[in-house]
Amino acid sequence: MRKTLIATTIASALILSACSSNEPQDMAKESAAQVQDMNANNVLFKPSPLQYMAPEFDKFGTKDYEAGFDAGIAQHTAQVQAIANNPAPATFKNTLVEMEMSGELLNRVSAAFYNLSGLISDDEYQRISKKMAPVLSAHSDDIYLNGALFKRVQTIYDNKDSLNAEDQRLVDFYYKQFVKAGAKLNDAEKAKMREINSQLAELSTAFSQNILKSFKEDVIVVTDKSKLAGLSEGEIAGLAAAAKKAGKDGYMITLVNTTQQPILSSLENRDLREQIFTASANRAAETNGPIIIEETNLRAQKAELLGFKDWASYVMTSRMAQTTDNVYGILDDLAPKAVEKAKIEAASIQKVINDSGESFELKPWDWAFYAEKVRAEKYDLDPALVKPYFEMNSVIHDGLFFAMNKLYGITFKERKDLPVYHEDVTAYEVFNADGSAIGLFYMDPYAREGKRGGAWMSAYVSQSGLKGTKPVIYNAQNIPKPAAGEPTLMTFDEVSTMFHEFGHAAHGLFSDVKYPSLAGTATARDFVEFPSQAHEDWMIEPTVLANYAKHYKTGEPIPKALLDKVLASQKFNQGFGTTEYLAAALLDMEWHSFGSDKKISDVQKFESDALKAHGIDYYPVPPRYKSNYFSHTFAGGYSAGYYAYLWTEVFAADAFAHMENNGGLTRENGDNFRKEILSKGNSRDLMQSYIEFRGQKPTTDALLKRRGLVE
Repeated sequence: MRKTLIATTIASALILSACSSNEPQDMAKESAAQVQDMNANNVLFKPSPLQYMAPEFDKFGTKDYEAGFDAGIAQHTAQVQAIANNPAPATFKNTLVEMEMSGELLNRVSAAFYNLSGLISDDEYQRISKKMAPVLSAHSDDIYLNGALFKRVQTIYDNKDSLNAEDQRLVDFYYKQFVKAGAKLNDAEKAKMREINSQLAELSTAFSQNILKSFKEDVIVVTDKSKLAGLSEGEIAGLAAAAKKAGKDGYMITLVNTTQQPILSSLENRDLREQIFTASANRAAETNGPIIIEETNLRAQKAELLGFKDWASYVMTSRMAQTTDNVYGILDDLAPKAVEKAKIEAASIQKVINDSGESFELKPWDWAFYAEKVRAEKYDLDPALVKPYFEMNSVIHDGLFFAMNKLYGITFKERKDLPVYHEDVTAYEVFNADGSAIGLFYMDPYAREGKRGGAWMSAYVSQSGLKGTKPVIYNAQNIPKPAAGEPTLMTFDEVSTMFHEFGHAAHGLFSDVKYPSLAGTATARDFVEFPSQAHEDWMIEPTVLANYAKHYKTGEPIPKALLDKVLASQKFNQGFGTTEYLAAALLDMEWHSFGSDKKISDVQKFESDALKAHGIDYYPVPPRYKSNYFSHTFAGGYSAGYYAYLWTEVFAADAFAHMENNGGLTRENGDNFRKEILSKGNSRDLMQSYIEFRGQKPTTDALLKRRGLVE
């Protein structure tokens, strides 16, 4: 019945847009038939027949999304209306369980589109994204500002004590969602909320698309090979291949997400380093500057409409931190320690510069290059000697998968029979120790045009006991792809990132929750990074390292002396790393800690003033992200939430220290972490989950040692 309703709704809409009122009836019938045929061939309209409902990547494309969105919204609207207008008294089952079951088509289309738009984006993806942003915002408002529906939710909330703990958690989740969305506002205020939400959706999309455009356009092309001195022949060949693919002559350097660029640590040519750094720091400034000012003002307006003094205070209602004072407290406590450490590091770097016969003052584009010289001098360590021991296939199979097997007993089987969305992607089926299936995992490691920067995890299908679905998860990174036939040799940081992202994947794969809204990584922002960071340290666990850190040519294990230097050097440059992170986190908070009456006209001045206010305006160490390309906060859902990486690192460091003190890499530790943290999602209080795992709340002791801020 619902399929018939959906088909009729969409067909009618398309007919009305294509035909004038005086066209013959048979033309309308013909158009309806064409629409029906089109939809019948659109695989997004029905659940995938593949195992785990894995997406049929080879059978749909950009031509299918808009019809899918239209049908999905129509279906979901009808379902929500039926729930809201149900004449029967409101119950948990006939309201919230029905809400959890609704929107299947829209969820499927959205998962396919928004995941792939970050992985293989092009002009058509960007056009659809821009079109759908306000439409989907309006659809969300239609749900959360529906007075009849909220009345039912309120009734259930007021009578929730008879429900079990997980059901109560879902009731609390929905109630807070409705209230935060404006369900208690009057009609005029709701209208204003709709207007603000629509504008925010458009601005966030525009910000993101400007970043994608920047990755494509803000490249540095070098025609004189001699300027690339310091890079390996393999790295130079990779830059040449990138230029050729882009139709350019010479060697093309593409920027990554962060302010500092990894290539700066190797390039000897100072003028080229400055050119790269300047391009990185200034990218998208003209296009995204006005967006930032408008977006933060609208967020402030929205917060005030809901009774909060600023956006950050509004956001904290769904965060573990609870208040902005708690966030500023931890950031401001660490800031002077980090800057002091960074200045000590800078003095060592300046000495190396002076000793080399140069007389210039240390600048941001010099830091990475000369820091490596300090590292080499202090630890007698050449990074070029390390990378051959981190060949990507070995890192994945003999490192990451090996560690996960030791910790959780899981195994991975490559599934070449399943379609993928790009030739660089590999699909794996994941199994428990007893052979039972967990779900699917896709690995997408390489950078490419159309792929957003950074590294992340997401799901095509989320686990749900209610729906009987198993997880379909992917990890994405942006490792430079070598020239054809060359091995992929990873940096230490890239290996760490791979383990980090699989921590997110494990959170999704091991989810064992009834309701999809509470499953997997659907937790507070300042908890979700905990499982990922907790997995980073397994890359340097001795048993794991011995299994994968082998020379890609000879198979010889990394020499103990070299390994010891690598591990000892990890606390090096932590003043820099902590300072650049804190600067970005404080910028994010400052952008969201003022009312709508504050007038900002100059983004750069606002940044400068904010950093000075917190004593972290140290020129040689710029923020990890400047505002104009700070996607986390202006397009990625981390607004007033970038502090979460530090907040959760407290949990991660404490958890790893606890496991180390209790046997380290053992199934007992892994099974306990899986049971109490990874499997629970948001189905119970998050701090309680940590206490169940650890036996107490975390302390900062392990974090301070981890970052080298205390001995």
